[in-house]
Amino acid sequence: MKELNMPGIVTHGVQDEGGSNEMNGDQDSPFKEPLNLVKSPRGGSVSPGRGQGDDGANFGGDGVVEPSIEQLYENVCDMQSSDQSPSRQSFGSDGDESRIDSELRHLVGGRMREVEIMEEECGEGKEPEGSSSSEISCAWKIFEALNSQVESDNTLPKLTSKGRSPLSKAPIPRKNGKPLRKPIGGVTGVKNTKNSPIGKSVSQNRVESMAESALEKPERAPVLLKQARDLISSGDNPQKALDLALQAMELFEKFGNGKPSLELVMCLHVTAAIYCSLGQYAEAIPILERSIEIPVIGESQQHALAKFAGHMQLGDTYAMLGQLENSIMCYTTGLEVQKQILGETDPRVGETCRYVAEANVQALQFDEAERLCQMALDIHKANNSAPSVEEAADRRLMGLICETKGNHETALEHLVLASMAMVNNGQEAEVASVDCSIGDTYLSLSRYDEAAFAYQKALTVFKTSKGENHPAVGLVFVRLADLYNRTGKIRESKSYCENALKIYENPMPGVPLEEIASGLTNISTIYESMNELEQALKLLQKALEIYSDTPGQQSTIAGIEAQMGVMYYMLGNYSESYNTLKDAISKLRAIGEKKSSFFGIALNQMGLACVQRYALSEATELFEEAKSILEQEYGPYHPETLGVYSNLAGTYDAIGRLDDAIQILEYVVNTREEKLGTANPEVDDEKRRLGELLKEAGRVRSRKARSLENLLDGNAHAANNVVIRA
Repeated sequence: MKELNMPGIVTHGVQDEGGSNEMNGDQDSPFKEPLNLVKSPRGGSVSPGRGQGDDGANFGGDGVVEPSIEQLYENVCDMQSSDQSPSRQSFGSDGDESRIDSELRHLVGGRMREVEIMEEECGEGKEPEGSSSSEISCAWKIFEALNSQVESDNTLPKLTSKGRSPLSKAPIPRKNGKPLRKPIGGVTGVKNTKNSPIGKSVSQNRVESMAESALEKPERAPVLLKQARDLISSGDNPQKALDLALQAMELFEKFGNGKPSLELVMCLHVTAAIYCSLGQYAEAIPILERSIEIPVIGESQQHALAKFAGHMQLGDTYAMLGQLENSIMCYTTGLEVQKQILGETDPRVGETCRYVAEANVQALQFDEAERLCQMALDIHKANNSAPSVEEAADRRLMGLICETKGNHETALEHLVLASMAMVNNGQEAEVASVDCSIGDTYLSLSRYDEAAFAYQKALTVFKTSKGENHPAVGLVFVRLADLYNRTGKIRESKSYCENALKIYENPMPGVPLEEIASGLTNISTIYESMNELEQALKLLQKALEIYSDTPGQQSTIAGIEAQMGVMYYMLGNYSESYNTLKDAISKLRAIGEKKSSFFGIALNQMGLACVQRYALSEATELFEEAKSILEQEYGPYHPETLGVYSNLAGTYDAIGRLDDAIQILEYVVNTREEKLGTANPEVDDEKRRLGELLKEAGRVRSRKARSLENLLDGNAHAANNVVIRA
């Protein structure tokens, strides 16, 4: 499913400036705050007089007067950009941090992060360039704890190996090598304090406690959250953004007094989005689940919208993990919340209906997708709106659903209406994609000339608007290849396949890799129908390599692996078929697709591979599981279900369960005779097998009383009618 960005919802990242629209209701909502990219308060320019090798301070020489706290701060601020480039923010590691961060880490006992943030906060209110009073006051806030510790000359630290000197205390006037003032009470006997672990511990604890009291203020939480959002929206250092967001979350919780806070909810949404951007989707899920518990729908509309946004973001996160069932449950709950607060016929509800319908299409739940898409169309009708771009999108989706379900005439109707709506709204260039879908429907109806016309029309527009080598052009080439393959024009079909491959193997810059992989998969299907299995396998392997690096594609990967397993089986490579199908089934189990018809078919195919490898016990388990799934999804009379019954009967026979084999095979033969007629050739093989089993068991076939009509071919009447009309 193509990923959509729901209006007003944080999906995989922090919502951008254009994402705050009517979905959020009132403009006072905290979810509508735009993400403005701001420069760090510490990102000032380099002092022109400072060279690259200048450390900015003189320490350690006898007879040299030590600088004051104010001078030290100015020197360190210059040192942060000593490489003659704008100062960068701390990355939290010695290899990547700026020089000021290294000094602060040394001085404040590892609490570099908090001190750095306090410095940034102070810097936000600094005076225009040229005034140093704000810098000095900020420096004093940071270092006032350090200034109270007076150490003797013997404890002055030496230069570090990197040429840096830790910040020091204010100077003490001297005469003849002796201090003019007495040492401050409580710090006499400095040598003992230097070597005393108790003295060190007390001193460090005082510094840390003062730093904590200065940092843990409720008004700091929004500042930290804004810094995190700025970092993630700019794409710079997401790990630092995560650290800031976690700190903001901690402060919101500490000073929230147990009341439901929308600021905390927004912070949780942003934190979860950062986890997702780092690929840590499992970490985001409990955070989003908590964000859903906080808002109270009856409190205000903003609380309800916050709960709605949480459900939708949680659904997106599950979708990225490939857990479509959980994803759809979250989307459905979010839709109900939205309908409760906005009403059944609000246009924004219609947009969400289409979003959830697309998720159901991806999960192959077409009935539910059709119901939701029809709800979206009914909302357009209830609002008496003219055909819009949104309605065109809904009709395109409905056309896809109906086409998949085999309702080709209905699909064609929706697609034609979508095309007309797009033309009326000035989207002539985008109509080409609808023409391509119309061609697909004509192809399904075996109206080949009309299909070819629709494809050629779309091809002309795509070449003009997008270029000769755009994947959209390759898509139409694939459609034309399929058309000519169905009509028996193999040479023309291969020519179009080759033209499409030239585009997909040398894609234009900026083309999503998923489009390339999808195109390769479509071409492989055509080669498979031509019985060129080796070529088809090569294309599927290329597509698999692309999808393996893309999050949220586990279902697609499993589908490709299952198809490869079938091809390996057809080529007689049963071990490779078994291994590939096993990987596919493991992925389908992991993402929760354990009840779909596709899963049942994959189990049946893996069972066949086990039979060829003489793993009969495993084959029996796979066939039995496939039987229960397909009975639930298709019913007992569907051809796929009957095929599994037949395979299971053969396996029971092989492992000595003769009575079970006879019972199942009798059911299969009776059902096929009732549905297809006794004269149908598909029944002959199973009747022969049943006869052999009965002979071996010394039994005769138990027959049901059937009318003469059932004994004849079920299609005879239709065939006779065709002959008469001819």
